[in-house]
Amino acid sequence: MEKNLLEILACPICKGELLYDTNHQELICKFDRLAYPVMDGIPVMLETRARRIGEDEEN
Repeated sequence: MEKNLLEILACPICKGELLYDTNHQELICKFDRLAYPVMDGIPVMLETRARRIGEDEEN
């Protein structure tokens, strides 16, 4: 994912910072504990498509 794009993207729920997980191809919001998928290089920023992150997955 391009660094410039990551700098302007924000969580659609809390408007907070997102971290890119290259291993899982996801954008992570630690505050809401959601992981948004990145499909074919395109972030899918829909709450309905996000997955909940368990406490054991926190970095």
